[in-house]
Amino acid sequence: MAVSDDMIDKVGEWKQKLGLAQDPGIADGTPRSLLKGIFAGLVGGIAGTAAKSLAEKAFPARIHGEPEPPSLFAERVAGHPLSESENAAATEVVHWGFGALTGAAYGGLVEYFPQAAAKEGATFGLSLSTLTHKHALPNLGLSAPADQQSSREQASEVASFVVYGVVTEIVRGVVRRMLD
Repeated sequence: MAVSDDMIDKVGEWKQKLGLAQDPGIADGTPRSLLKGIFAGLVGGIAGTAAKSLAEKAFPARIHGEPEPPSLFAERVAGHPLSESENAAATEVVHWGFGALTGAAYGGLVEYFPQAAAKEGATFGLSLSTLTHKHALPNLGLSAPADQQSSREQASEVASFVVYGVVTEIVRGVVRRMLD
């Protein structure tokens, strides 16, 4: 699934109308701050995770009842099968923790390398999708390899990560401006 330039332009127009087109420390010469960038990215990552969760409810990636990678990861860390309630709680911790931490890392990165925010965060979402669902998760045995997933499953993963990336970037930018 490709993100069209028209979609990116629309997000850019919305940011401009809302006065969100520039970030402190990036475009206007305000001093950069790793801690502010990390915090802004953390908040953005939490918001992006919420948006990704909603996107996955509307367009689920696993339609055949396969276990979610965060669930498999939680059981692997625990070293034994988890009860249904333990699994549900652990899955949420992994899901939200991953979203928050990757958002924080992204926020710190954007503070010093603004190119990381290319395409209004869509590039970040696509990169994270490729890193996790095409490489890390299959190599760790937490999901099927991409060539064994249907095109619908792959499209859902990519779409939900683009949503995550764009929402993370928008919220990161807002929070970062509020910190100065």
